Amino acid sequence: MSFKTFAAKIFAKQVYKKTQKWSKNPVETQKKVFQDLIAFAKETQFGKDHNFENISSTEDFAKQVPIRDYEELKPYIERMVNGEANILWKGKPIYLAKTSGTTSGAKYIPLTKESMPFHIQAARNAILSYIHETGKADFLDGKMIFLQGSPILEDKNGIKLGRLSGIVAHFVPKYLQKNRMPSWETNCIEDWETKVNAIVNETINEDMSVISGIPSWVQMYFEKVKEKANKPVGEIFKNFNLFIYGGVNYEPYRAKFEKLMGRKVDSIELFPASEGFFAYQDSQKEKGMLLLLNSGIFYEFIKASEFYSENPKRYTIGEVALGINYVLIISTNAGLWAYNIGDTIQFTSLKPYRIIVSGRIKHFISAFGEHVIAKEVESALQEAIQGTTISVNEFTVAPQITPEKGLPYHEWFIEFSEEPENLEEFALKIDYAMRKQNIYYDDLIVGKVLRTLVISKVEKNGFQDYMKSIGKLGGQNKLPRLSDNRNIVDKLERI
Repeated sequence: MSFKTFAAKIFAKQVYKKTQKWSKNPVETQKKVFQDLIAFAKETQFGKDHNFENISSTEDFAKQVPIRDYEELKPYIERMVNGEANILWKGKPIYLAKTSGTTSGAKYIPLTKESMPFHIQAARNAILSYIHETGKADFLDGKMIFLQGSPILEDKNGIKLGRLSGIVAHFVPKYLQKNRMPSWETNCIEDWETKVNAIVNETINEDMSVISGIPSWVQMYFEKVKEKANKPVGEIFKNFNLFIYGGVNYEPYRAKFEKLMGRKVDSIELFPASEGFFAYQDSQKEKGMLLLLNSGIFYEFIKASEFYSENPKRYTIGEVALGINYVLIISTNAGLWAYNIGDTIQFTSLKPYRIIVSGRIKHFISAFGEHVIAKEVESALQEAIQGTTISVNEFTVAPQITPEKGLPYHEWFIEFSEEPENLEEFALKIDYAMRKQNIYYDDLIVGKVLRTLVISKVEKNGFQDYMKSIGKLGGQNKLPRLSDNRNIVDKLERI
């Protein structure tokens, strides 16, 4: 055992004890975070505009601070971007994380000296939790790859600007610098395909032990590695035993990954975003990710089914229930207040509070009142694949409201790496799994409002070509699992 692995196990035990302390006192922990946030921001422009001086409870806060998305908070953010201080948070942000907006073009999310450490600690603690639970730490002596955005940062009115993953690259601890891959020069390559090829060349002869990134882009890396070496990834990297991922559900990719790797590998799921690091998988045995209640973020939750009503109830951590689809609302030490990040979650455990990401509040299909969400389509596909040799690279779902003939239907666009022998039979399996999960969808099928879903095959690399055509290939960009319109699939069909 190396000194590094020995020290990591001791540190992991210490972090575990601290985590246990706050996770066993969730309501008190969140109350303190809330009070600290309000006290710290009283003298900011936002605090003055929303009477923070007289906010003493979460009920006061809910009355005085409305739910906002980026567009609604944008006037304040623009003042920060322009260099003004004390707008949403004391002083100026130290970074602006640039993300892709849907209606507003580029979005600039503030990162402050108070919020940035929590992004780093959460990623670190996720690995330490794994070490504490499993006792495995030898991977720390191998090479680690993090597929991320370019670390080259711009300057915007005295504030450093870049992608979150590129910003985080500047905070890799010194004891991991020698193990980290790819090289700084390769990491700075902007074009994703060029970058992946360079990463393959740099890593293929290295002792890779940890690989991290969004599953769809790691899959692309694995395919290129396997093609170059002509053998499974698990044979090329004999000590590769830990996959760290976030951004999308891993389950639809798991079968394909295990085939590419040639064996099973432990995995850790993360829930990071530019707006905050919200949760990580703290157990290999329990479902869901531990919601980080002690990380400078105050959480509120709105039932997704009530979100678009006039005055939906805002629940705090002590009021949530299992299995309900909630819209996640955050207030943070980066100056985001009652901010809707757009993600929906469900609780899998209340002792401690663990969650899964169920989708996006704007990404659903309800063309006929069925309100199908991402978690349901992902689970249905996974159930249909179970026990077969079928393997899926990528997929998305859209409604077909005006078919040339027959009843409307949900159309599944799937890129297979291993196709089913009978496509219609496979479609029926998915449809059956969907009907079990969603009573509204089942009612529409039974009532002959909809017919059984239809699968349309997508050519190899079709989704990559689509993402490239819209300028979102690689990095932290993700393909929506489903849409309530055909905007994506219409472009996909034209490629």
